[in-house]
Amino acid sequence: MAAPVRDRAVGVRPAGRAPASRTVRSGPWLLTGHDGRLIAYAQVDDAVLRWTETRPGGPDWTGPDVLPVRNMTELTVAQGRNRYAHLVGRRARSTGDAPPAVDLVYAIQYQAGRPLSEWRSAGNPHAKRERTAQMGTPAAVVDASGALHILVATAEGRLALRREDARGRWEPWLDLKVAAVLDTPAAVATDTGQLHLLAPTRTGALTWCQPRPGAVPERGPDLAVVPLPGSACGLETSPGRITYYLTDAVGGGAVAVRPGSWPVPLGGNPGDGRHAALATTLDGHPCTVLAHRDTEGRIVLGACGAEEEHHGVWWTDTGTVCQGDPVLARDGLGRVVLLALTEDGGLALARQDDGPGLSLGDWSLL
Repeated sequence: MAAPVRDRAVGVRPAGRAPASRTVRSGPWLLTGHDGRLIAYAQVDDAVLRWTETRPGGPDWTGPDVLPVRNMTELTVAQGRNRYAHLVGRRARSTGDAPPAVDLVYAIQYQAGRPLSEWRSAGNPHAKRERTAQMGTPAAVVDASGALHILVATAEGRLALRREDARGRWEPWLDLKVAAVLDTPAAVATDTGQLHLLAPTRTGALTWCQPRPGAVPERGPDLAVVPLPGSACGLETSPGRITYYLTDAVGGGAVAVRPGSWPVPLGGNPGDGRHAALATTLDGHPCTVLAHRDTEGRIVLGACGAEEEHHGVWWTDTGTVCQGDPVLARDGLGRVVLLALTEDGGLALARQDDGPGLSLGDWSLL
């Protein structure tokens, strides 16, 4: 495989429209809509901002559209096979001197560029209000049937799951019966219809897998690595098989690990954020593309053969500094797209060009 990124294609200063004046609190997220247009989201105070490509493959965008939502402290965005975008947030409402009332809320965007549904509450797994304030940041995943699953670490360090049934109604909260979960889990739904989960603890990583589509997730093998909280992501790297990419809290480097296998060191000098991983084809070969922010805040991009991390990852320092975590997606033409929040609060995008391997064009602002 050719070198994944050409030096001329990265590290340039983004140019384009000025960023929105609002301060981004979390994100970005990047999805491919039902019609092939990319959709980007970012959370700001009392709203979600949304940008939409004007046509598949770009380069022009509309937005940001302002989607109001009050009192939301955290946000995550998930997507299923039907391309619906599910926005799930943690809402905290203060009422005088009492502890804040905290619950999880969700809304759905069914088509690119269309209005968002109303925000609805999915409740919370705590019986006592004073405990809800210590509830963690939610994770969300949509299974092959289109059912939304919400996961959250409770005040007691347990992992709670709530999911929709076949008719779209919420089932009761499930306690996955573990303790000492430190942070938001990583969740992946495979094309074979099963849900896979990873949750970090102080001494390792816990995993779950559905024995069959629609079943309650069951404990899988613990992983022989201690993930840095907030760093893990999962990717289906072959049919029904998940690879987790994370930062080793002990050694500090990036690793790839599959349940039942030993971790594979990847290098890359990651910082304290989450890794991004994307399956694609490069030069006719199935590959994994990786991205993270390094210890100096710069975006680092990598590529390797699918499940061939032991042969090495080709890393490229883009030279571009970002806030938060960079994200990856494929556009309507199948090209790899890298999106990140710039130092001054804008969204910058670089898209795969026609060169060999993983070659990115110039950065532009949305």
